[in-house]
Amino acid sequence: QVQLVESGGGLVQPGGFLRLSCAASGSIFRINVMGWYRQAPGKQRELVAAITSGGSTNYADSVKGRFTISRDNAKNTVYLQMNSLKPEDTAVYYCNADIASMDGVRTHWGQGTQVTVSS
Repeated sequence: QVQLVESGGGLVQPGGFLRLSCAASGSIFRINVMGWYRQAPGKQRELVAAITSGGSTNYADSVKGRFTISRDNAKNTVYLQMNSLKPEDTAVYYCNADIASMDGVRTHWGQGTQVTVSS
């Protein structure tokens, strides 16, 4: 059974930084796109950043220049470095990955990790 486990959320002051990690485990054949989404209270879940297996990246306009997505294919792990954090970045952040496994090719989600930016 494939699982995505996130870590690294927490409380940080405006202007601060956090690094999120998400590790995939299970009977994995291949991981295609990996990404991070976030959902703030009362808002829809939105894409923050995504990265292909080849390293091509895509970012939401609101985080360009502040956030950096990366991945370690050998560890089946994706990271999100978040710098210059703003109160509007406060949300639950979810890891997402398209994974080929014994169950076929499916989109998997992590359980979410809370990021709170507040003074």
